[in-house]
Amino acid sequence: MAIRLDYDPRAWQKSCHRTRKRFSVYALHRRAGKTELAIMELIDKAMKFDLELGIFVYIAPFLKQAKAIAWSRLKKKLEPLRLQEAIIINEGDLQVTFKHNNAIIRLFGGDLPDAMRGVRLDGAVIDEVAQIKPEVWIDIVQPALSDRLGWCLFIGTPSGINLFSELFYKAADLGDWHAAKYTVYDTNSLDPDEVERLRRDMNETSFAREYLCDFSAAGDDQLISLSDAEEAARKVYLKQDTDHAPKILGIDPARFGDDRSVVFKRQGLQAFDPLVFRGIDNMDLAARIANVIEQWEPDAVFCDAGAGAGVIDRLRQLDYDVIEVPFGGKALKPELNINRRTEMWWEMKEWIEQGGAIPNNVALKQELATPIYWFDSVGRRVLEPKDQIKKRLQGAGSPDLADALALTFAMPVRKRLPRDVLDRATRKESKKDYDPYSSINR
Repeated sequence: MAIRLDYDPRAWQKSCHRTRKRFSVYALHRRAGKTELAIMELIDKAMKFDLELGIFVYIAPFLKQAKAIAWSRLKKKLEPLRLQEAIIINEGDLQVTFKHNNAIIRLFGGDLPDAMRGVRLDGAVIDEVAQIKPEVWIDIVQPALSDRLGWCLFIGTPSGINLFSELFYKAADLGDWHAAKYTVYDTNSLDPDEVERLRRDMNETSFAREYLCDFSAAGDDQLISLSDAEEAARKVYLKQDTDHAPKILGIDPARFGDDRSVVFKRQGLQAFDPLVFRGIDNMDLAARIANVIEQWEPDAVFCDAGAGAGVIDRLRQLDYDVIEVPFGGKALKPELNINRRTEMWWEMKEWIEQGGAIPNNVALKQELATPIYWFDSVGRRVLEPKDQIKKRLQGAGSPDLADALALTFAMPVRKRLPRDVLDRATRKESKKDYDPYSSINR
């Protein structure tokens, strides 16, 4: 007996079902109907699966969220099958089993990733990807799909630079990936009058992000925009483009156990891949930095004075010229900036806007686009302090990568003469100091 499930997809939903590839990323506005799309995709693939013990999962950022958003809807869609006793529903495990092929649909939460470890997956939907920890996809779901070349559908509403934005932009360059964006004007999911009310009553940035699916929507108080960070990550300069510029090294040593020690190299408009160290002491870090200095021969080395005192002392013992920079110290232009950290970040912002190129690193882009700024009572720029960032964005880590890059803007640097030229000049000066015909040597 044929059983009809209650689903009449809109045009955009049909397009998603029809055009998706093994990995598909869909940016959708609020109330578009993305959960219904996800549920029906899981049901369709599970019911048609013809291999042994197929496993398909829906993953939300939190298990409670998965249950609240998807569980009741999944059961409602499958009610005709339940009445025909064609499925088994397990309320405790949030799991449905299809009797005809033993395929399973199960709900998980990204807050309990270990529950998914070791499970072979044939298909997955990750909802609200912007709130999902990257390791859920990278370390758990992706390997679990490898056994039988399973698929994954990523859905959500943009919310800055994170796993979702990274996958969305990545999909454009890979053959087995597909990405699409559906704004409130594409889906016809909301009444036009309600859309106009939302546009009227919401601020421009929020409307652009929530209903126009704009990954780069930035607030007026955001120092570095998301679009500028993405644009900087797409730039790459050749060696001959930057050879004329000084080489600068920025060092941000770890402050606490979970923080990273970061070493950033920059030459002119090109910033290179950072070196990141965890769990090493000051002596070990200083030795590694000394090796970088020997190999790269920077024209200036700047180190955070707050957490880097031990590293600075050790490098100076090794006869390396290191300039300590107090983040909270007085700015070089105190009439414009409240402290050195604000000043360095502002210089970095202007460098990016003038064509600076950064590594295509998700964490770095996210850190650059995170701080907001304001002006104090006398008109000086104030960058949001780290502790306020952590309070505003619960779970946010220390912006070690961005701070290390910012350190390369601590002060103006002039390119030194090459070492061989300096050596020749030194020898020449030494010869001048010795006059075999002077009265002292007669």
